[in-house]
Amino acid sequence: MSDHSGVRTITLAVLLLVFPTVALAQSVVGVLGIATEVAPIERRLQDSREVAVRGYVFRVGNLNGRKVVVGRSGIGKVNAAIIATLLIGEFSPSAILFSGTAGAIDPGLYPGDVVIGATVVQHDVGLQTSDGIKRRGVRNPLTGNLDPLLVPAPEALLTAARQSAQGLSLPPVRMPGGEDRKPRIVEGVIVTGDVFLADAAHQRMLRDTLGATAVEMEGAAVVQACRQFSVSCLVVRSITDRADGQAETSYQQFITMASENAATLVAAIIARLEDRAR
Repeated sequence: MSDHSGVRTITLAVLLLVFPTVALAQSVVGVLGIATEVAPIERRLQDSREVAVRGYVFRVGNLNGRKVVVGRSGIGKVNAAIIATLLIGEFSPSAILFSGTAGAIDPGLYPGDVVIGATVVQHDVGLQTSDGIKRRGVRNPLTGNLDPLLVPAPEALLTAARQSAQGLSLPPVRMPGGEDRKPRIVEGVIVTGDVFLADAAHQRMLRDTLGATAVEMEGAAVVQACRQFSVSCLVVRSITDRADGQAETSYQQFITMASENAATLVAAIIARLEDRAR
């Protein structure tokens, strides 16, 4: 009987030379966000380095003992889908977390509060009629099937987020009236569209028709790309404004603080995923 151990050793060595990122691909977690909003995650990385993919710069490093790759998205659904697709194709992440900010639809939310996207929906997709938009899910180009309008988060990531939120302390936020308020972490419906919402009437419509908790411009598009390529994805957003006539001013006032709060929860989730992996 011949000994093939030497052949197996050589074959493995050849595979490692041809596919040098295999070890990274098995354990990496992706984090996406608008450049200014994902900056707090980048600052947390240890031993980080930049990797360019078709002109887009990703930052690879370690966070809470886990290999993490951070991608900077442009504003809007198309930009978000591009960066998600590049990250998936280059790094084969086991999961992707979107970290960023949002406008509050739920009147009980205030700047600094964090929303875990238990459900996401693209609020500007469907049939526009004189009576308004008749929304529907996005059609899968490979199968021809319609995705659900309201897309639920993967249970494993949602469970990790719930566990991470327990006991997580976020710093108080100085409100416009001068009082300090402790931010909350809640679950809800995050709605995505290619507009920066600054209209109270439209805000109420999204709440009445979709049960929306918060509104933003990228999350559901990233979820769609991840579903297409069978990658788990969770959207985490912290509130900057109320998506009303004062939204732009409030966004500029609270973006730094809100970005930090979202990043704090995302980092905790990544740590939780590492614990589960062990």
